[in-house]
Amino acid sequence: MITTLKTESEYQQVMSEIEVLLKKATHNGGFESLTPVETEHLRILSLQAEAYEDAIPIMPIQIPKPQTLSEMLNLKMFQLKLKQKELAALLDITPTRLSEVMTGKRKVNMDLAKRLYQKLAIDPTFILEHA
Repeated sequence: MITTLKTESEYQQVMSEIEVLLKKATHNGGFESLTPVETEHLRILSLQAEAYEDAIPIMPIQIPKPQTLSEMLNLKMFQLKLKQKELAALLDITPTRLSEVMTGKRKVNMDLAKRLYQKLAIDPTFILEHA
């Protein structure tokens, strides 16, 4: 019979027991070194731990809001899985120009601001405040 873990303390205890069994198997050449009783105990402990972990609500990762246009462009590149050169092509500008905008060496003109809004869905207010 598999007991359901109800507390973090119970979970930590099970994880400690799993760790002991895994260390034993690692130091003695593999899982074959465990007795059948230990193997079954490890299986049950693993199922208990898995059930407990699956019952824990997943907390969304909080990604900090971009504070600069460069950070926003980096975020968009990450979200769209684009390299800087590919982003430049999407925005129909040269990679050099994009690099200059991202490093602050070049200001965003109205045409580029429109493209940032239309092609990347960057809030126009953000563009105006950070350009």
